[in-house]
Amino acid sequence: MSKYLLYFMVVGLCYTTSYENYFKNLWGPYEEKFGYFSEEERLETLEGIREMFYFGYNNYMKHAYPQDELDPIHCTGRGPDYENPSNININDVLGDYSLTLVDTLDTLAVIGNSTEFKHAVKLIIDNLSFQNTTVQVFEATIRVLAGLLSSHLLILDPHQPFGDLSPTDYNNELLDLAHDLASRLISAFDSTGTGIPFPRVNLHDGVPVNCINETCTAGAGTLVLEFGILSRLLGDPTFELVARRAVKRLWHYRSNVTGLIGNVINIQTGEWVGKMSGLGAGLDSFFEYMLKSYILFGDQEDLRIFNESYESIKFHMRRGRLKCNTGLGTTPLYVNVHMTSGDTANYWIDALQAAWSGVQVLHGDIEEAICSHAVYYAIWRKYGSLPERYNWYLRAPDVLFYPLRPELVESTYFLYQATKNPFYLHVGRDIFNSINEHAKAECGYGTIHDVNTKELEDRMESFFLSETCKYLYLLFDRDNHVNKHASKYLFNTEGHIFPIDQMFRDKPWSDDIELPIDIDNNLPVTVVDVRDNISSTNCDSISNLQRYNLPLASHYLEQIGQAVGVDLNT
Repeated sequence: MSKYLLYFMVVGLCYTTSYENYFKNLWGPYEEKFGYFSEEERLETLEGIREMFYFGYNNYMKHAYPQDELDPIHCTGRGPDYENPSNININDVLGDYSLTLVDTLDTLAVIGNSTEFKHAVKLIIDNLSFQNTTVQVFEATIRVLAGLLSSHLLILDPHQPFGDLSPTDYNNELLDLAHDLASRLISAFDSTGTGIPFPRVNLHDGVPVNCINETCTAGAGTLVLEFGILSRLLGDPTFELVARRAVKRLWHYRSNVTGLIGNVINIQTGEWVGKMSGLGAGLDSFFEYMLKSYILFGDQEDLRIFNESYESIKFHMRRGRLKCNTGLGTTPLYVNVHMTSGDTANYWIDALQAAWSGVQVLHGDIEEAICSHAVYYAIWRKYGSLPERYNWYLRAPDVLFYPLRPELVESTYFLYQATKNPFYLHVGRDIFNSINEHAKAECGYGTIHDVNTKELEDRMESFFLSETCKYLYLLFDRDNHVNKHASKYLFNTEGHIFPIDQMFRDKPWSDDIELPIDIDNNLPVTVVDVRDNISSTNCDSISNLQRYNLPLASHYLEQIGQAVGVDLNT
């Protein structure tokens, strides 16, 4: 009898102590460390994550609300830097609109706190208004617009699977706020020669007079989910059409040699200012949204763009052996390249690229997702966090800070949902323990300024509660409604949940409606065989060995550790 079949039998017997001891003798150190995660450990970790969330949330409400963010070291609130308008590190995100509360609404629902959810919704309805602030269109869309829309849809869900989330006398106020905000953001699409939006708008005055004519690809091409949902809820095509036009223009300007797009473009001329192509900052969520837009809206054009992008990415960016889990050669790695040639552009990868594994899971490319994820987990194990940029040639960070980003735990969550392999519970617990140990401050969790020294910055970004805590919680909350009905929900790039529902497949307007700017869209269509219900069917292809053995063979896991310079078994 093979050890794999025996392992299967043991899973059915819930791992008695005698079998655990048997495996300790039979398996190597990696299987012994990662091959089992007890129910007691799961529940203990889940409770720790719940405490982590409430420590951050309660302190935000106590010390920072109604400001945008919490400074967890000095226990104060933070809003836009009005004295220094050029401080885009702050001002691109903070808009005097109680960002952390809006961004965290659906996390309250997911963890089952309907009372606090309704209280937070009432605070937002009674107090939220849009000030004379200049914000990045992308950040305001994925955090605030999405937070309002997600919570509105949760309130309207007739089944109320997360508990009674409907505030007394609710009358679509969150949708009205979302409409108000989007009506201010849509000015970014005015006066551009291409239909690609300006990166920033003032929420009172529109595009600032000194706004640059350049934007990153992700910033311009990651609006279609939120703008599309709003359009279909309102029956007004304008918001979705401008977002889709921007995507088509970005795609139109791709390299005719490699099929790749760059990371920064001039919105007036369509000229690529940044010609680096990769899967991290500036590009990441463009590809994510093409696949997710297809899942939500069923538009074949979105799927075509994603599949053609994916083919070009694998051909030009991927380095290493042909297969993740078989064969000889170095660990597969996706690198940054020049968009026109596919030549390696630099020797770093960044923290945002850790989300790529989750996109690969949704696409059904599980083997590739396993390898992509394992590289980032090895880096995490080395530093107890994920540096913003990691130089894979020098095996050292290029940019040292870690702002509690969610991307690695997001991919960990999706891989666990796909495989149910206990390896990913160990990864999640490592992430939770590291954050608790190194990032906990006086009244919240702070950005790790230096992954080597663990020195903290006095800032808790809204995505820590909105995404990092949410994905960690869902990873360990086996019976959560989202997990039991995974094919019915889609996460936006900020971790907000949207229902996959027929109402978003049916356009309440004619397909003949067009905006004034149009382009030649007569491009060859790639014929693909993809089932409509991607999120529920792709996981059926996972082999039993992937579910119950290590997702990556021990010698390959050891190879990754050696490449990064860390022993994953310690």
